[in-house]
Parts: sequence; structure tokens; C-alpha cells
Amino acid sequence: MNIFRLTGDLSHLAAIIILLLKIWKSRSCAGISGKSQILFAMVFTTRYLDLLSSFISLYNTCMKMIYIGCAYATVYLIYMKFRATYDGNHDSFRVEFLVVPVGGLSVLINHDFSFMEILWTFSIYLESVAILPQLFMISKTGEAETITTHYLFCLGLYRALYIFNWVWRYYFEGFFDMIAIVAGVVQTILYCDFFYLYVTKVLKGKKLSLPA
Repeated sequence: MNIFRLTGDLSHLAAIIILLLKIWKSRSCAGISGKSQILFAMVFTTRYLDLLSSFISLYNTCMKMIYIGCAYATVYLIYMKFRATYDGNHDSFRVEFLVVPVGGLSVLINHDFSFMEILWTFSIYLESVAILPQLFMISKTGEAETITTHYLFCLGLYRALYIFNWVWRYYFEGFFDMIAIVAGVVQTILYCDFFYLYVTKVLKGKKLSLPA
């Protein structure tokens, strides 16, 4: 544990709470990509199957259970409770173009060719691109609610902080995980344009809208 991992985890948790509160308080999931949320649910399910076989710490176990529970709660709110407000017409990204290549890559490039390790690798690769349906949805609608941008900012900040976490662990623990680092860098790069718009527009009190 180090400050970058802790703040990264807290930023991730903040993103999830912001999203759930947004949906619950507004009684609407407008502007939220259900497909991205399904991908995140797949990420946490495949990554945290080790809950059934190992115990690392109370903190680790609690965070994993929170991530899994919140991911499925979000999917339930979008596709069941507030389904009438879900904008399926704009949430049209073809997720099979992500899941299938990621599945193949996780079989080909992993640390150990075992069932659990392949699932873990799959989750790392998939998380790096799971936000694409949400970003694609924003590009189609041309705008995003302020609360949604706060969610995306916290999510992107979490990945950026984890890059510093890997750097810290390399220098102070001698730990180096190429798969996690490359996937984290890819994911952070996907947020770069959004970060720019967030700083130049949202933080100045303007609504995030894309150029026509």
C-alpha cells in the first residue's frame, strides 16, 4: 500500500458513488452507457474470483466486494429499475469488438497459462477499454451532464494515479508488471481529450459539449 494506490482506490470509489447517486437521485440513467457498465461488471467479476480462494486483507476484501456489488447494482438500475430512461439508441458501441479481441489477447499474452491468471489478465485488458462505449455515447450526443463528467474524471484520475503506484512499487519494492502498466497507460491515454475538456470547460462552470 502507498499513497498513490490509496488515493487511486478512493478516486475509483468516488466515481462509483457519484454514478450511483446520479442515477438514484435523478431517477434516470440518461447519458450513461449501460454497455460500459456491463463491461465493468465483467472486469470486476473476472478479476476478483480470488475472493473464493484467498484472503489478502480486510481492506482488500471489502474493496473487491464493494466494486462487484456496485457494478451489478448500476447494471440493475440501468436495465431494470430505470430502463425507461436508458438511451439505447445512442449507446450503440459494438462491445463484441472489444470483448473478443481482449479474450484472445489474454489467452496469448499472460503471466501464466492457467484459468485464474487468464481471467485476471482478461480483466486488466478489458478495463483499459471498458470506458469506450461511454466516450462513444458522449461523442454521438455531443454533450454530457456535469455530474457525469465528474464521474468520468474520477475514473480517469484513478487510472492515472495507478500509473504512479506502479512507478512507486518498481522503485521501492522492485515490483514490475508489464501487463498492468501498459493497460493502465492505454486507459489513461483514452481519457486525455476528456481531461482537457473537463479542465477547460467543466471546472469553469460550463457544460461539456463537443464541437459541432
